Amino acid sequence: MPIIMSGVRTSSIMIIGTATLAALVGAGGLGSFILLGIDRNNSALILIGALSSALLAVLFGALIKFLQNKKLKTILISFIMALVLLAMSFVSFGGNKNKSLVIAGKLGAEPEILINMYKELIEDETDIKVELKPNFGKTSFLYEALKSGSIDIYPEFTGTITSTLLNSDPGDIEKDPEKYYKVARDEILKQDDLAYLNPSEFQNTYALAVREDFAEENNLEKISDLKKLEKSILAGFTLEFNDREDGNRGLKSLYDLHFDVKTMEPALRYTAIANGSIGVTDVYSTDSQIISNKLKVLEDDKKLFPPYQAAPLMRSESLEKYPELEKALNKLAGKIASDQMAEMNYEVDVKGRPARDVAREFLIKEGLIDE
Repeated sequence: MPIIMSGVRTSSIMIIGTATLAALVGAGGLGSFILLGIDRNNSALILIGALSSALLAVLFGALIKFLQNKKLKTILISFIMALVLLAMSFVSFGGNKNKSLVIAGKLGAEPEILINMYKELIEDETDIKVELKPNFGKTSFLYEALKSGSIDIYPEFTGTITSTLLNSDPGDIEKDPEKYYKVARDEILKQDDLAYLNPSEFQNTYALAVREDFAEENNLEKISDLKKLEKSILAGFTLEFNDREDGNRGLKSLYDLHFDVKTMEPALRYTAIANGSIGVTDVYSTDSQIISNKLKVLEDDKKLFPPYQAAPLMRSESLEKYPELEKALNKLAGKIASDQMAEMNYEVDVKGRPARDVAREFLIKEGLIDE
């Protein structure tokens, strides 16, 4: 028995390690804090995630070691009691029939701000209670969670739907925000029976940015202006941007720009451009770090980057069950300018304010909810 339990102890610790690494592929798990810390360049979050995983591994190891020298009967009784307690945790004793929804968000401040806005609008307009799951994972994980019914709503971008989520190529779409939205809405409904409500005004699309002082020195206003510098500056791009058609591949084909590229994690590229290690980087147009690092976003003069407007993506059955959701959430349609979103991201990312407070302040200021 001691030999068997020793093997079980080793396996349990390996499982905890696997659960930690699962966050890297968008499957949630114990590594979510670590991944979020890397994304926000926040050492405290990384430390919390690492210590939590380590502590859990130590506790499991100690528990199994304690049982290692116990009699088989004691081990079986402990195992059965654990199963009973686990089963009881899934049983609803209150017969709770309250209306409820689960709204999740991707990693980062912006999705967390948006889902808090959704919650405020829904609970202000209806009697539905909302559970939030911020920093739930990356696009593929939330998309699958939505289709499976694990969550009911999450904010998604028009460009992400047309370029990533649709199984069939929607073909060339004129890079007009309204046309992009209509294609995304109609095709995702047809493909997955998902409802896509009206989008907000801001666009969190890809962009290229340089330091403000560098732009002034070299008279840089638009992406085409980089042609004269392509051989002399190092570009720092994320792995995803470097491999996308509406990313570095498009820069090569549409702009004829062939940079020497260093790929890096999203948070690290801001540090690199701030200290001069790289000369140009990809950004999202509402990133808070654009403000904090004094960067200049270059005009996409040849229209490489598609529109990326945010709107609630939800299960059609949820909308059929709660039709009042459409009126509540569409209050954000055409609202939130790009500079407003960037400023809210700055408040959360840089100043450390709770996303809930920032979201509520905006809604009150815009007259969308009462104080």
